Amino acid sequence: MTISQYAREHPRLVDAALVALMVCAAAGPTSLNSDLSGTDNLSWRSAVPLVLAGALALLWRRSHPRAVVLVTAVCASAAGGFGYLVTPLLLAPLMVALHELAVRVPGRTPRRYYLAATASVVVSALLGDDYGYSWLLTVLNPLLFLLLPVALAEATRLRHAYLAAVTARAEYAERSREEEARHRVAEERVRIARELHDVVAHHLTLANAQAGTAAYLARDRSEQVPRILTELTGTTSAALRELKATVGLLRQPDDPNSPLDPAPGLGRLPELTAAFASAGLDVEVTVEGEARQLSPGVDLTAYRIVQEALTNVTRHAATSTASVRLAYGSDRLTITVDNDSAPTGSAAGPPGEGFGIVGMRERAHSAGGRFRAGPRSAGGFTVTAELPIRS
Repeated sequence: MTISQYAREHPRLVDAALVALMVCAAAGPTSLNSDLSGTDNLSWRSAVPLVLAGALALLWRRSHPRAVVLVTAVCASAAGGFGYLVTPLLLAPLMVALHELAVRVPGRTPRRYYLAATASVVVSALLGDDYGYSWLLTVLNPLLFLLLPVALAEATRLRHAYLAAVTARAEYAERSREEEARHRVAEERVRIARELHDVVAHHLTLANAQAGTAAYLARDRSEQVPRILTELTGTTSAALRELKATVGLLRQPDDPNSPLDPAPGLGRLPELTAAFASAGLDVEVTVEGEARQLSPGVDLTAYRIVQEALTNVTRHAATSTASVRLAYGSDRLTITVDNDSAPTGSAAGPPGEGFGIVGMRERAHSAGGRFRAGPRSAGGFTVTAELPIRS
């Protein structure tokens, strides 16, 4: 057990030892005071009771710090008034009381008590000095030795406040790191969910449409069925590849089995429209302006928005045609996907309904762009996305 732990567990025993030590330390110098000053009128019997009273008052310094400072100040002033030279040993009870007050009551209160106690001791010592003590000792002893415990307590308080602030900043930084990690995990989960939705919804919709077309053609034009089934095989194979690539996002970055296929972009738009054509949806693509190189993230976002918009047309609109317009501006790419038939089912209603539209909006916003989707006044449905072009 350390000394500090023992002191915290036995405060009364420590206080009693402190009182005894102060009385013993002050008794010798006060009894020799007359010899040192060359006077015979000073007796230890007049100073030791005052030191004893001040030391005993320290037993209540934790519960009544202000009152203890007043008692010890009166005792020290009385000793100076009797003619004793005010030494650090005589001031020891008052120094301990001031330190306790400064620790427990921070602010201006300890300074005021210090000034009042110092003034009382100095005035009493000057008035009771009938033996020609040096005025420097009479004034500087109380002034400096009583200032010492107040300054030490203030320094200790500031150090504790600094350590508390450092601890609070460290805890805040740790909480911020944890919150940032949770935020990134949530963003990654949403991103993977969007990828899975787009891949699964697109390819299953195409596969369903191609299977339906094959079943329809098998009755009257069976010679076209092998071509449709071949395209269906390609659709399912592409679905498996993209699904494997998306699930690969969950692997560790250093996993050697993690897929390294490049993310799709607008360069694969002809392949995408051909897949929809095999499912019975003719897509007309027009490009306005000079095509610009897009960043990988924006390129993927543009491709997924076109893919999801055309998938929604195949699933929900009673039409066999759709149009895709890519308008390149100076700093923005505007994507417009139109069809002439009003949507039915879950795609009808406000633009915010359905995971597909929600996912497209999230993709556009995450890339720093804007997104709109809704029915046209002349009939049909329009999806518009504006994405930034960064060189």
